[in-house]
Amino acid sequence: MAEPGREKSSHRHTLYDRARACYLGLAVGDALGATTEFMTPGEIRATHTIHKNICGGGWLRLKPGQVTDDTEMSLALGRAVLERGWCLSGIADNFVAWMRGKPVDIGATCRRGIRSYLLKGQLEQPVNEWDAGNGAAMRMAPVALLTLGDDVLLMRCALEQARLTHHHPLSDAACITIGRMIHHSLTGCDRFALHALTRDLVADHPRFQFSRYDGQASAYVVDTLRTVFHYFFTTGSFEECLIGVVNQGGDADTTGAIAGMIAGAFYGCDAIPRRWLKKLDPSIREDVEEQAIRLIQLSPLVRRQIGDGHPLTQEKNHEI
Repeated sequence: MAEPGREKSSHRHTLYDRARACYLGLAVGDALGATTEFMTPGEIRATHTIHKNICGGGWLRLKPGQVTDDTEMSLALGRAVLERGWCLSGIADNFVAWMRGKPVDIGATCRRGIRSYLLKGQLEQPVNEWDAGNGAAMRMAPVALLTLGDDVLLMRCALEQARLTHHHPLSDAACITIGRMIHHSLTGCDRFALHALTRDLVADHPRFQFSRYDGQASAYVVDTLRTVFHYFFTTGSFEECLIGVVNQGGDADTTGAIAGMIAGAFYGCDAIPRRWLKKLDPSIREDVEEQAIRLIQLSPLVRRQIGDGHPLTQEKNHEI
């Protein structure tokens, strides 16, 4: 029989591997999908036959391995948490700094939300029927890592970060479901447990039904998640899942990023093709791997395992 201490150490090693894979999956999916963003499946076939390599280009004319707003905003959020704890103004300040740095791309809804904070100090957008995009859902990797082991905390942090830029019931539900799928995957669940989470989402919001996937992969968060769910549950590997998602085109950097964070947490680092990791911008790879470990170490689950009795507080803005 293994010694209890060794079992806990081995469990944490596996957990840290999955945490790294979650964040790396986000970045890899972003870089892979940026090439085919806004293309149709027919255009992708005509240009690439099957798009399966990180090669840059696309409408943004990216360098191979370069990422877009999906990864950059996630890193900005994670950096704020690591520097100031869960503080919405700290996250918003980092979003402002990122926007002022003239990123290669920024969604209109994200830009509007960041400007609302910059000009009016607004930390929550009002409910808006046009806010059902995927720009909040794409930032869920660092939130899920930070809150592992506490579903109530996940829901609160997911909605608070989302509503900095997006405030819509479908966006809210998508963020929470992605977070829960990452949580379950990090702790080694099977795909049946993940499918149950999607059924819960569909029960509350039938538009997310994906059993008859119609191929729509737009930035509308319903299309985004239906694409991610379809390919995650009809494939058997990280690589196969992401190739399927990004060859659907549409908002492929974000569908790729969200599929990558869920599939990364589920399959682990060894499942991510080495050729993709080698192509990823080295500075981005270093940042996401470092943040992944530091964020998961702050999670309630890991704190309980190591006997740290200082839980995350329940204040609106607080330090960790």
